[in-house]
Amino acid sequence: MYTSFYLCRYNLSIANKAISDEFGFSKSQMSTIISSALLAYAIGQIVNGLLTDRLGGKRAMLIGAIGTVTMNLLFGVASFWGLLWLFVVIRSIDGYMQAFGAPGFIKVNAAWFGQTERGTFAGIFGCMINLSRVFIGFGPSLLAGFLFLGLWRVPALHWRWLFWVPAGLASLAAVILALVVKDTPEEAGFHGVHSGEADHADSDPRGEMITVLTRIISNPVVWIIAVAYACTGAVRQSEDQWFPRYLQEVLHLDMNSSGIASLTFFLIPVAASAGSLLSGFISDRYFEGRRAPVAMGIYLIQVVVILAAAQVHSAGAVAAAFVAISFTVNSTHSLLGPAAAMDIGGRKMAGFASGVIDSFQYFGAALALKGLGWLLDRNWDYYFYFMAPFGIVGAVLMWSIAHRKSLKKEHSARAA
Repeated sequence: MYTSFYLCRYNLSIANKAISDEFGFSKSQMSTIISSALLAYAIGQIVNGLLTDRLGGKRAMLIGAIGTVTMNLLFGVASFWGLLWLFVVIRSIDGYMQAFGAPGFIKVNAAWFGQTERGTFAGIFGCMINLSRVFIGFGPSLLAGFLFLGLWRVPALHWRWLFWVPAGLASLAAVILALVVKDTPEEAGFHGVHSGEADHADSDPRGEMITVLTRIISNPVVWIIAVAYACTGAVRQSEDQWFPRYLQEVLHLDMNSSGIASLTFFLIPVAASAGSLLSGFISDRYFEGRRAPVAMGIYLIQVVVILAAAQVHSAGAVAAAFVAISFTVNSTHSLLGPAAAMDIGGRKMAGFASGVIDSFQYFGAALALKGLGWLLDRNWDYYFYFMAPFGIVGAVLMWSIAHRKSLKKEHSARAA
């Protein structure tokens, strides 16, 4: 299900240039569409995260699915008018509705996994996200036309189909979710799966909203991780939203015929998945479920990769840099979003913990992308340099909590 959420979100990066060319939108105006959606998503994460801990993860995901399907269909329809404000409104509502997805997904899985399993699960979570990016990589083929199974010629389609096709796939996934998924192991008939773990002492995953709110917002570690996650979001979205246009405008690659462009679209989600899986496994296996030390090292590697990327100019070298950045940024994305949120919130409060932390990823991304759009309207020279400082800040923040064995509020952890 969550893979289909991303199909309905990352489609804009593929359609970015086509929309801009058709309606004469500047990069700054396209950034307004992107940033507005990210801000709405960030606000939605906080509100919907709290609601998710009360509603349950499955119900929250279904609400989000209905919303994103509707808004993607409408975004395609809005292409017949081409009004900037209409695109902004529709994409913003879509951003808010999508914000039911991550808290719901994490809420369900917090009940199914123990602390020394959650990093590995977070890697799987990252793979699900990046699987959607593999599918989105076929977006240029929809715009150019292709031969299906070597037999049927599919003609070139308008960019609006990049929004309609994912909406159809998300609808199918929602039906399967409604019929198959259970919120907890107990609902599926599995009892005592995590007996002895404090997070699973109460089999009811629904928390009281006031209790959830006060416990999460009073934990200082939540805010440290949230600010670090804002740094992750700034780099992640700066790459994801703009690397296709970098390939087109700086390297002058044809998205429909360039082998390097096609390979980059394929390898970025593969590297992202590898980073998610490896970082989660390492934090579980070698650091006993501690996420901060692993995240700190990855942030430092990210800075080195970004600064190296700014020095290369050949198409192959730049493509390799994008792949390497994707590896690092998606590693911290999985560690600090789903894994740390489940460690902090457990089955009763994981939704809101996830919502607060994940919201900062998108607040950071929205602010960064607005500034980046302004910068790119002038030139691309500082594109990579723009991203580097975020890795430094993230590393420092992770260093400050790297010694902790538990991310829960200290007196709560002792009481448990």
